[in-house]
Amino acid sequence: MTHSNENGKGQGQDFATWLIHFGKEIDAATGASSVPIYQASTFHHFDLDRPPAHDYSRSGNPTREALEQYIAVLEGGTNGFAFASGMAAISTAFLLLSAGDHVIVTEDVYGGTYRLLTTVLNRLQIDSTFVDMTDFDQIVAAKRPNTKAVFVETPSNPTLKITDIGRVASWAKENGLLTMLDNTFMTPYHQRPIELGIDLVIHSATKFLGGHSDVLAGLIVTADEALGRRVKQLQNGLGTVLSTQESWLLIRGMKTLQVRMAESERGAARLAAWLQAHPAVSRVYYPGLEDHPGREIHERQSRGYGAVVSFDTGSGERARRLLGRVKIPLVAVSLGAVESILSYPAMMSHAAMPPEVRLERGITDGLVRYSVGLEDVQDLIDDLAQALAE
Repeated sequence: MTHSNENGKGQGQDFATWLIHFGKEIDAATGASSVPIYQASTFHHFDLDRPPAHDYSRSGNPTREALEQYIAVLEGGTNGFAFASGMAAISTAFLLLSAGDHVIVTEDVYGGTYRLLTTVLNRLQIDSTFVDMTDFDQIVAAKRPNTKAVFVETPSNPTLKITDIGRVASWAKENGLLTMLDNTFMTPYHQRPIELGIDLVIHSATKFLGGHSDVLAGLIVTADEALGRRVKQLQNGLGTVLSTQESWLLIRGMKTLQVRMAESERGAARLAAWLQAHPAVSRVYYPGLEDHPGREIHERQSRGYGAVVSFDTGSGERARRLLGRVKIPLVAVSLGAVESILSYPAMMSHAAMPPEVRLERGITDGLVRYSVGLEDVQDLIDDLAQALAE
């Protein structure tokens, strides 16, 4: 699949080529095939009348900047920014708002985002309303005179609900609202929200972009230079930047994004179909299933279904038994790695949500989330079969 790109990379080229040839892949000074790790906190000023390109690594480091250009190219944006974690990126994005502002948010959003909005930003008088974004009318109805932004997560975490990105972005522009979208599950390999009208894209790069459970990182890409300048000011002012070593590790991980995502998605599709036919599973959430209510919209805005499958075992007792019996996947928080990860949202990613709030959003005590890795999928299925057996 060929994408257009405002940065000049990839004209007539496929995404796989961009992943390897993103503009900073060869060191201009030495010709090195790997971006150098500039392990320096500060930089010498050779001429006080001519400030250097870099003076302090919080404000700019060549290794981090290579990564930031890399993600901007992949997302088709103007500016990229790297942060110390996904939540650091999300927090920075929300700090584009001011006291007294209001934001409309996907209701079954990642638990850390929910916690930030309801326990931190509310104290700063930034208010939020959570709505089911599969129902466009709910989004429109949630708008207030002080609404300044819309925060979208699609597919949502962990019930994989689908929001019509283009429709929301168009409505937001008509109403002068900033749009922000968490693209962690899909990555730019599957979904490029800026091309659909979104202003700012966010990633927990800890997940699929890093891909190896060894990096904690967050990324932001902006659709225009003016917004990029505002994010840069926040990044520099807050100081929540990604370290040089982790910037380099993330660059290395991203080079294999396509082959990892493609293989994991093949496994996820098979696993989802198998789970849907299993008598011990009451419901399966995966956009690639024919009966998924958001499949048609998802296929219009994404070129794949991803590698995350959520399913309901029917009760907390059954979910705990499953988690104790599986032998292959990690039982852990996070997702998007070469190894499969089985997570229990009620006690892990969404533990910050009160039980009644979780249940309203379909995050039951029996729900588990499976991030499919690169293991043989039949081995994963056989493992789940023994774990689900009565």
